[in-house]
Amino acid sequence: MPILMARSGDNVKVAKVVGNDAVRQRLGELGFVAGTPVSVLQTHGGDMIVKVRDSRLALTREMAAKVMVDM
Repeated sequence: MPILMARSGDNVKVAKVVGNDAVRQRLGELGFVAGTPVSVLQTHGGDMIVKVRDSRLALTREMAAKVMVDM
């Protein structure tokens, strides 16, 4: 499921990143790699703030739709 379906406070694990090569590379550089745990800190209208490794990141709805996760 896309990370968009997660709610604030959920802890999920990245399953895969979809999209074109540039999108997958950029999200990978930010730490969205298969198997990486992600904490959803806040959601607002589809936009999200998440914690990946030791970083807090903001994702737009469009970018969040490309990150597939497992609960």
